Amino acid sequence: MQRARCYLLGESAVVLELEPPVQLATQKRIWRLTQRLADVPDVVEAIPGMNNITVVLRDPHSLALDAIERLQRWWEESEALEPESRTIEIPVLYGKTAGPDLGLVAEHCRMTEKQVVELHASIDYVVWFLGFQPGFPYLGGMPEALATPRRAEPRVRVPGGSVAIGGAQTGIYPLETPGGWNLIGRTDLALFNPRLPEPVFLRPGDTLRFVPRKEGVC
Repeated sequence: MQRARCYLLGESAVVLELEPPVQLATQKRIWRLTQRLADVPDVVEAIPGMNNITVVLRDPHSLALDAIERLQRWWEESEALEPESRTIEIPVLYGKTAGPDLGLVAEHCRMTEKQVVELHASIDYVVWFLGFQPGFPYLGGMPEALATPRRAEPRVRVPGGSVAIGGAQTGIYPLETPGGWNLIGRTDLALFNPRLPEPVFLRPGDTLRFVPRKEGVC
């Protein structure tokens, strides 16, 4: 079992953080612990992250130290959650104006742009957690060969639907926002719609496959 440490975060939350590496089996246990904490009266919110979980407390001044002890114990007792995983295809227009950084990623990875697209679209990715903005999926499973450092200067505007690589991860920007990941393509699939009963399209545990649109392969 991976070792964990708990600590205070600001004035209202505690964090349980696991040592590397990040593993799907660990994320499944984090999902289960998040589910368990949803029924605890003293917890306002449990926020799963990558190799960590943040717990916002209703009365942190009197509960924080006890929460740290209980969170550590609950983690040691936790089991994996096997969610109802959906398999979802994400149509992507790669390269050109839709993916202006595809050439930079290819150069860094010592590949052609076509090879980057083929490799990126050959994997079944798993949504490990949602964060940064509503519906932004952090995906596990990207090949190490595609890992590319984030941009030294983030863009002021990243279009919604942009498919990007940041370090060892890939993800999709649901909404227009500033961002520093490398943009390699774009999808028209809406990942966040506040007018729907379920505004966030993806869920932790979903399996994604990127499907290149032919006109998008450079």
